[in-house]
Amino acid sequence: MALYNISEKILTTLEKTSFTIERLQERYDLQEAIKKNIDIVAPGCLVISEEFSDWEDSRRRIDLLAIDKQANLVVIELKRDEIGAHMELQALRYAAMISTMSFAKACEYYQAYLWKHGIDENAKEKLLDFVELEENELADFGKDIRIVLASADFSKELTTTAIWLRDKGVDIRCVRLTPYNFKGEVLINAEQIIPVPELEEYQVRFREKRTEQIISSQKSERDYSLYKYKGKTFNKRKLALELFT
Repeated sequence: MALYNISEKILTTLEKTSFTIERLQERYDLQEAIKKNIDIVAPGCLVISEEFSDWEDSRRRIDLLAIDKQANLVVIELKRDEIGAHMELQALRYAAMISTMSFAKACEYYQAYLWKHGIDENAKEKLLDFVELEENELADFGKDIRIVLASADFSKELTTTAIWLRDKGVDIRCVRLTPYNFKGEVLINAEQIIPVPELEEYQVRFREKRTEQIISSQKSERDYSLYKYKGKTFNKRKLALELFT
């Protein structure tokens, strides 16, 4: 996608650049900026931790850990390169590793995050206010884990994997961050490319319909035959037990 500047009825193409050329680092520039404006890559989310790592025998860290309005945990991974090398595999691993996180633990991590940034507020109250729920309504907290990948671009292998994962019911999204240089300033165009926003609702409905069809097909393949034996009625499994026990 090309971006233009209009001035005095003249359109000028903005010069596409790269984060490397502009000397913008992944963690100290991009991550710092995005965590303060998380809606750029994950609308309707609240960051509760950064560089998250609270597991034994692993030095791996989640760039940004957030929560959405449905009380789902959101793993956000950032890359400044143009292929997003292996970030989908990392994110899947992280999603599995936090899948057992309780609401109490999330409050604990968020409290540490607030204190780190000099914010003296109650994490639990802020989280409950954000999701607009009472604590007793959070029995299914973190039941679904969402994944957001943000990179300057993505390889064909990664986008193919992301599309396949979405088809299997995994909520994974890819946001392309394209930097432009305009009069010495860096502008960033953030564009969700997977799923395509205009097709997202259709894709969800299509997936739900296909799931219903699969369930219906499985039911129709079951053998509901009944058998008479010694004056009693059995299904196939119970008849086998009667005959061989």
